[in-house]
Amino acid sequence: MPLLIGTSGWQYRSWRETFYPSGVAQARWLEHYAARFQTVEVNNAFYRLPEARTFADWARRTPDDFVVAVKMSRYLTHVRRLHQPAEPVQLFLSRARHLGAKLGPVLLQLPPTLRADTGALDATLSCFPSDVRVAVELRHESWFTEETAGLLADHGAALCLADGPRLRTPLWRTADWAYVRFHEGRATPRPCYGRTALSSWARRLAEVWGSDADTFAFFNNDERCCAVRDATVLATTGRGAGLRPTRVPSADEVRVS
Repeated sequence: MPLLIGTSGWQYRSWRETFYPSGVAQARWLEHYAARFQTVEVNNAFYRLPEARTFADWARRTPDDFVVAVKMSRYLTHVRRLHQPAEPVQLFLSRARHLGAKLGPVLLQLPPTLRADTGALDATLSCFPSDVRVAVELRHESWFTEETAGLLADHGAALCLADGPRLRTPLWRTADWAYVRFHEGRATPRPCYGRTALSSWARRLAEVWGSDADTFAFFNNDERCCAVRDATVLATTGRGAGLRPTRVPSADEVRVS
């Protein structure tokens, strides 16, 4: 199965003329993006859950092989802090399901101030049907225990492997698929990643999951168009590590500003 590479969103005005040609209207950026990538992570659903018709429109405008990962609304993770999860999960899925077969993993990003509460996480994950993949981004160190790893494994949920300057997650395999988020690199210009760092990640993914697992990798370092450039580099280093990356733009289609 493939290494699915994309970015956390596609509607960044700073990408005009660095990724989106000036002649492509902003209303057509999704089509331009989806012709060059096979997956995207919808990050803004965290702030405002789109209507069902918006999810259906994204499905209509993208190729048959396109996969959309969606970040769970902060109402569940940051307002309710995982308590009473049934209604928020039901509302979320009632809309996101309009992506049809293009619905990919759902990302639960927990607040950095939320200490481990395995009971609340267990109840939340139990609300998701078995055909929906869930990745959990844990941001308080109290979560990184064997109990948490076992809980994720029991639900077939993936620990989101988050790479950034503030917190690095353990390299746990809790599911037969993987989910990685690249938040900020340390290369020049910031926040781009260097080839050495991405080569190391490609080797880790190959060693722990191999080439048979679905591995989702999203770049959240959108400034300077680093996310798009870094996606192309990960594809190259992934091939070198024996992985099978999905389509990415050619090097001459992206310019770091």
